[in-house]
Amino acid sequence: MEILEGGLPFVTEPFEEIAMQLNMTGREVIERIRNLQSEGIIRRFRARINQRRVGITANALVAWKCGDSHNVNMGSLLASFPCVTHCYERLPVPGRWEYTIYTVHHGYSRDAVLDEIRMLADHIHVHDYVVLFSTEEYKRVPNVRIGENGSTMS
Repeated sequence: MEILEGGLPFVTEPFEEIAMQLNMTGREVIERIRNLQSEGIIRRFRARINQRRVGITANALVAWKCGDSHNVNMGSLLASFPCVTHCYERLPVPGRWEYTIYTVHHGYSRDAVLDEIRMLADHIHVHDYVVLFSTEEYKRVPNVRIGENGSTMS
């Protein structure tokens, strides 16, 4: 169903909207999607919210310098906070970049995001961190692999 590649319409009844374009019912559209999934033609069907359309415009990556003396489970601790949407651990580059834990935050304003980050810093007793706010959102594309015959697969 090529029509799904552009995403669902931002309306109350998206499957009914699609159905009108295909001269089908919304129930038939949903059934066809289920069939395509069971046949392996559609691998995943998931929602991705356009953050900017719902007002989430402050997006930040925080690099935390936790040091060896801190809790070895710092990543798990940070990931447990609702304001953290992603959490990563990376090896430091000694003498150049000592940050080891990275968290991602989204909010309706920079001030709100910064308040959350300060609250986290106080809670985990780590005050050596860098906040990098996004300045532009680029088009998101699914993970694409190149098959042996040169075809793309997601």
